[in-house]
Amino acid sequence: MSDNKKQTIVVTGGSRGIGRAICLDFASPNTHVYFNYLSSSTSADETRDLIDKAGGSSTAIKVNITSDTEVNDFFRYIKEHTGKIDVLVNNAGITKDGLIVRMKESDWDNVIDTNLKGAFLCSKAALKTMIRQHYGSIINISSLVGVSGNAGQANYVASKAGLIGLTKAIAKEVASRNITVNAVAPGYIDSDMTENLSDKLKAELIKQIPLGRVGTPQEVAHVVRFLASKNSRYITGQVINVNGGIYI
Repeated sequence: MSDNKKQTIVVTGGSRGIGRAICLDFASPNTHVYFNYLSSSTSADETRDLIDKAGGSSTAIKVNITSDTEVNDFFRYIKEHTGKIDVLVNNAGITKDGLIVRMKESDWDNVIDTNLKGAFLCSKAALKTMIRQHYGSIINISSLVGVSGNAGQANYVASKAGLIGLTKAIAKEVASRNITVNAVAPGYIDSDMTENLSDKLKAELIKQIPLGRVGTPQEVAHVVRFLASKNSRYITGQVINVNGGIYI
């Protein structure tokens, strides 16, 4: 049961935040968006409804991306229904912050497993199809701190810096198969993280950003969409910073 007329888009962690914005930016009559969620089916349903309202179609599936079995089942399901995978966006990520001298080993493992191992497993599964079809785009969502570093986030920083290295390595491996692999590194984005900050801390944060404001999830999504488009086919192995100039 395949529909080769529609582009097959896969987004991990698509139920909220930047992931939801990415799903919505891809929403159109010419695409079908598959996204996973782990905890909240309510948020996933909200994303699906928004995609429908935008004129697109989608499928939400509960998948633990740190599980090789669940990831392979997820991509097998997609392949059986569409016959192809045009775009993979590795967006899913978590934080468990703390100074390294106090960081629990489990907090290190959970963040690395979700943010880095998850992207590895999903890329590996998607590439089995992309290599055969001689086409595809993978976009990894890294972070400003993966480039600049940040105190109190050693696990998160390591995972996001690792994503940049993974991006460059895979890009070199699959370029001959007409597959591009890039990373987007968002800075401070209007999200759950900034909503929890006090007005004073927000003001101090904005002072550090040359453009004078935090970014929006949609601004990140627009860059992802460009990197997945035919207009970016000569771009691979790159990290696109979307940070308002805070790290130049």
